[in-house]
Amino acid sequence: MIEFTGAQAKRKYPKRLRRVAIWDDKKQVIELITNQMSWTANTISELYKSRWQIEIFFREIKQLLHIKSFIGTSENGVMIQIWTALITILVLKYLKALSKFGRRLSNFVAFIRLNLFF
Repeated sequence: MIEFTGAQAKRKYPKRLRRVAIWDDKKQVIELITNQMSWTANTISELYKSRWQIEIFFREIKQLLHIKSFIGTSENGVMIQIWTALITILVLKYLKALSKFGRRLSNFVAFIRLNLFF
């Protein structure tokens, strides 16, 4: 359990926090700080891992598909863009697996992008 003792910190966040230490796949300790007191450490670590997969997905969207921001601002518009990007990435990964292309997915996407118009 963590509780701030400094006057300014305690004024900004007077509640108690919880430190959860987890092991990742590389046998490294990851320390998380949360205000969720009722969940188990395992639940918190699984949520963290799931969140990390979402971060990786959005990084792939930005890097592979060169999407810098969402075009639509409504919930439906954003969902359409996310589903379209997900389908595009899945198709690209499937095509890469079929082609036995030995390099990274980003190289494969660049190869397709360059050869689409020739």
